[in-house]
Amino acid sequence: MPVVTRAIEDRSTETRKMACQIIGNMYSLTDQKDLAPYLPNIMPGLKKSLVDPVPEVRGMSARALGAMVRGIGEQGFEDLQPWLMATLTSDVNTVNRSGAAQGLSEVIGALGIDKLKQYISDIIETANRSDIPPYVRDGYIMMFIYLPSVFGQGFTQFVGPILPTILKALADESEYVRDTGLKAGQKIINMFAETSIELLLPELEKGLFNENWRIRLSSVQLLGDLLYKLSGVSGKGSTETAHDDDNFGTEISQQVVIKMLGVERRNRVLSGLYMGRSDTALLVRQSSLHVWKVIVSNTPKTLRDILPTLFSLLLACLASTSYDKREVAARTLGDIVKKLGERVLPEILPILEVGLASEDADKRQGVCIGLSEIMKSTSRDHVIGYSDSLIPTVAKALSDSEGSVRSAAAKTFDSLHANIGLRALDEVLPNLLEKLNDESQKEYALDGLQQVMAIKSQAVLPYLVPKLTHPPVNTKALSLLSSVAGHALDRELHKILQALSGSLASKLGTPDEDEELGYCIAVVQSVQTEPAVRTVIDESLRLLSSKEERVQAASAMILNVFCKETKMEYEDYLSQLFRATIGLLSHSDIRVLTAAWDCINSIVKRLDSTKCMMQVPTVKQALRYAVADLKGGSVLPGLCLPKKGMTCLLPLFREGLLSGAPELKETSALGLSDAIKVTSADALKQSVVHITGPLIRVLGDRYGPTVRVAMLETITVLLLKCGPMLKPFLPQLQTTFIKALKDAARSVRLRAAEAMAQLIVIHMKADSVFTELNNSIKDYSDDSSVRETFLYALRLCLTGGSKKMGAAIRQEVTKTITGLMGTAEDSVRTTNAAALGALLGCLPSEEKSDVILSHLLDKNDSNWMILHARSVALFVALKESYGSLLEDGDNREAVIEVLLSHSSSDKVSVAQFGLRGIAMMLEQDIRASTSLDKRLVISVKTAMKSESNDVKQLVAHVIELVSRVANHCSQEGLEESVSKIWIPTLITGAKEKNSAVKASSEYALITLLQLRKSDDCYKKYLPIIDGPKGELLLETYNKNLKRLLKLAEPKEEVLDVTLLK
Repeated sequence: MPVVTRAIEDRSTETRKMACQIIGNMYSLTDQKDLAPYLPNIMPGLKKSLVDPVPEVRGMSARALGAMVRGIGEQGFEDLQPWLMATLTSDVNTVNRSGAAQGLSEVIGALGIDKLKQYISDIIETANRSDIPPYVRDGYIMMFIYLPSVFGQGFTQFVGPILPTILKALADESEYVRDTGLKAGQKIINMFAETSIELLLPELEKGLFNENWRIRLSSVQLLGDLLYKLSGVSGKGSTETAHDDDNFGTEISQQVVIKMLGVERRNRVLSGLYMGRSDTALLVRQSSLHVWKVIVSNTPKTLRDILPTLFSLLLACLASTSYDKREVAARTLGDIVKKLGERVLPEILPILEVGLASEDADKRQGVCIGLSEIMKSTSRDHVIGYSDSLIPTVAKALSDSEGSVRSAAAKTFDSLHANIGLRALDEVLPNLLEKLNDESQKEYALDGLQQVMAIKSQAVLPYLVPKLTHPPVNTKALSLLSSVAGHALDRELHKILQALSGSLASKLGTPDEDEELGYCIAVVQSVQTEPAVRTVIDESLRLLSSKEERVQAASAMILNVFCKETKMEYEDYLSQLFRATIGLLSHSDIRVLTAAWDCINSIVKRLDSTKCMMQVPTVKQALRYAVADLKGGSVLPGLCLPKKGMTCLLPLFREGLLSGAPELKETSALGLSDAIKVTSADALKQSVVHITGPLIRVLGDRYGPTVRVAMLETITVLLLKCGPMLKPFLPQLQTTFIKALKDAARSVRLRAAEAMAQLIVIHMKADSVFTELNNSIKDYSDDSSVRETFLYALRLCLTGGSKKMGAAIRQEVTKTITGLMGTAEDSVRTTNAAALGALLGCLPSEEKSDVILSHLLDKNDSNWMILHARSVALFVALKESYGSLLEDGDNREAVIEVLLSHSSSDKVSVAQFGLRGIAMMLEQDIRASTSLDKRLVISVKTAMKSESNDVKQLVAHVIELVSRVANHCSQEGLEESVSKIWIPTLITGAKEKNSAVKASSEYALITLLQLRKSDDCYKKYLPIIDGPKGELLLETYNKNLKRLLKLAEPKEEVLDVTLLK
């Protein structure tokens, strides 16, 4: 024993193997009592040998353990079984697990078959578990490699139960488990192929149709091994040939297989193998083809022999819930038809037609898949020959109650159309369209059409669109079909959109409107190409110009959902979209306005900041076009919608104001100004804060004069439109405007003065504004241009907010203004005098009388500059404070005398303001229906004799202004006595050499004689104006006035030149 103990530890493999053999024989031949004392010394060496890398050593050690257990009994090895089980499930390596499995098998063999019966159920159960580590399963499956060798034919009864476990192991995720399972399967096949066919084949046949492709693969491999064993052929050679139907089998081997399996079982096995040739998994196809070639001697003959059995399997698979099974069956069916041709079609088609009537939806789906494969595999002539039975079958399947059947039927239709062409469309689709009118089948038929469209849109859509767009339009069908039409939609989209617009237009205001709009959304969401985007936009824009308001509204709604929902880019069409949709804001229909507003809003929300800024000029221009299209009214109805206002456009302008370049800031401000002008005050409420903030912010930065002018103009418009809403911004606005009044650029100062005039209207503490203006007038004594602007701002503020001025600041302002009446600077003097004229309206009686007497009606001053200032002040007072100036009746005569004096002055500037004052007084008299003072009328006539052409031109302007007012107040126009005086005066002016005087006189004649209305007045006065003047009137009328009447009416002249520009 010491020698054997040392030998089992030896380095030589042969020595270790012989030592294990000796130990086994000793325990088989001697009494157990003699060897029991040596067990503790022998066991460590045997355990070590059991996990030896050399398989022969492991095998000999396992047999020695079996002999020892057989000789001594189980009770002497209490520690052995736990050690074997622990090693069997260890994760050290496969060698250890293999040795433990072999040793445990020998031990169980030594204990007998009854012991195996106790263990086998636990072994199978553990090997099937998926919640344990793979190395544990691997160890248990290794038992199936060694147990059959230990028990021999006595293991036959366990072959059936363990085979599913082996097949499952062949599909395991772990490669070493699959390898172990394959060895176990091959062991079973090699040992029990001839004696346990009844046990092996049922499990292998089931494995051929398993859901798991690995199990199918292993089943094919094991079935091949079984057939090789039975027929006596080798499957190890290569079967790769040019054709799949080349065979390597022999008739003798075929007869052996039939003898061993029987005809029926042979047919089932070969049918399963043949179907495996069409498997969805490549490895299964390759393995099945290899086994088929080795076993079968003649494919066509064998195929005809097994055809009935194969067909029953095919039908069962076509009816399966498994997609793979149905696909394999369909492919196999196609392969059969390809090989056997029309000989098999008469048998197949009736069976499939009957299958379509089955209550099992999976079977009906399988029939459709089968038909598809048949048509793909057979010739066109054969399909045409059987089309009379195929067409009704496909049509019926397309309106099946199950979606899976309809989906499969659509693929069948594709194959049918590929073979018989337009006939498929003409005979299948009308049937489906008919069913759209049947409430019970409508949904199924519609889905069938949708499934067909998804596969065959290029051919089907052009066929369906004319039928679906014919009134009454089936919008639901159009929407569902469009969603699967793909690129085929592009060509038909214009027809679909036209039909959708008409249908939606007819449903506006009805309960079906939302549903109809939903269908439109589905269509535009289907647009996936640039040409389709162009079609949607072009067709929508065309429909927007329709004369029907409902169609316009519907088109705008569709365009809105497209712009909002589409994932496609339409940046290239933004200009067209803005022009069209903004143009609709002048519409009168509320539905059109709302739809257009929503569309603009959707477009703007899709734009990032850069694109927003790029569109500002386009939007600004589009707004002006929309305003030009307004038919009466001063606001765009689309920008006055409740709770909407101009918020759809505001993000564009805000982005331009805050982030744009200086030029864009200016454009944005002007565009915003245009939008504010045509938006109602109520509609602006929600946007005031969002508009004012950015404007103030930009004004506070150092930008060029043009930018600041644009900002000031916009704020002025906003103050004019909704001043009270800006009260929260009063402090910031006042500071901003005062700062702007000191700007170096005259244009900025003037716009700031106009803005201040609007601010004073809403100011709660106007004195602070007047104080700042008054102080600035004093402070800028050295800068006449800035002082002029502050005086101008003061004049405008006095006009708009004089009643808000406190007594103290009023006296200060009066003192400042009167003190500057004789200033040498002409512009400052004029503006200051105008401010005095405006101040007159806010003075109390005592102060007013003093100012009137001292500065307006005093004509006895030798200083012409003071005289000039008084003429200006009197003109402005007559214009803006007429009632206040003449409330004392005595003042009228004095005012007339001063005006006559001024108008006859030899100083042109004084004479001009005298004439302007006369114009204001005559205008007021006309409006009050008072007879015109002849002295004033004659004074105007006399001024035409002035040596100054400027005075003569002004005379014409005065007469034109007075005539226009008279024409407005009375159909008769000017009093006849006045006209008889002024017509000769204007004829004289029309003959002047100076072109400006001449033109002004001619236009004044047109107004006085109301020639733009008719020539009645002219005919009335032509006989009255006798002598040379009458002839000149006739000549002037014929030569000049008729020509001028064909031209556009010139812009009205502004007499008040004290309003700075």
